Amino acid sequence: MLHIGCHLSASAGYLAMAKETVRIGGDTFQFFTRNPRGGRAKDIDPDDVTAFLAYAAEHHFATILAHAPYTLNPCAQKEETLQFARQTMADDLKRMEYTPHQFYNFHPGCHVGQGDVVGIDLIAQTVNEAMFDGMTTTVLLETMAGKGSELGRSFEELAAIYDGVVYSDKLRVCFDTCHTHDSGYDIRGNFDGVIDEFDHLIGKDQIAVFHINDSKNVRGAKKDRHANLGTGEIGFDALSYIVHHPDFEQIPKILETPY
Repeated sequence: MLHIGCHLSASAGYLAMAKETVRIGGDTFQFFTRNPRGGRAKDIDPDDVTAFLAYAAEHHFATILAHAPYTLNPCAQKEETLQFARQTMADDLKRMEYTPHQFYNFHPGCHVGQGDVVGIDLIAQTVNEAMFDGMTTTVLLETMAGKGSELGRSFEELAAIYDGVVYSDKLRVCFDTCHTHDSGYDIRGNFDGVIDEFDHLIGKDQIAVFHINDSKNVRGAKKDRHANLGTGEIGFDALSYIVHHPDFEQIPKILETPY
């Protein structure tokens, strides 16, 4: 069964997002845990959560995906930026327990001149500090395009982060098609070969979600510019192949561009 949804505004609450998802024919959705540029998170309404959980069960929702703010940099060089990332992730994961057994996705961040090894170690430390015994949320590392000093641009880097995370059983990957294409992987012409490489390094069973995005850039541009489906360099046929791939039938697919 295909599980598909899109990114929605959380301003009206969980139940509103769920109803919008059903209206457009989906059974999952993504939302920001707080303003994507950072700041204080909106208070969670327990009544809204209760109504959402009942509605989601009634409509057989798949796992939903919470997205960390873009300003979160888990491997920042500046101490105040690093502490913001650690405090924000820890707070987000505690708040996620209002809706148990969901996904929390974040961008691994930019090492800003510290080097890959230091950056990867800081990412793992940040995740380790935020996770806790008994948590039900699964944390997702997103595949990244590799602009600047961005980490998560290769499967090897994601595998190295895995190696440093204590609660690795609560760690998975969000495979973003635009980012992976922009980082240099040929998902348009050889998706199965790319997945074989991912499987060898991490395990294809570790892919928990796909971001289905086209790209404005040629493969390997390392720019991270999403295009509407079918209008970019990846193309509709390749994205459709990924969405309907038999190895990932049960994996939620999230559209981040306008539907």
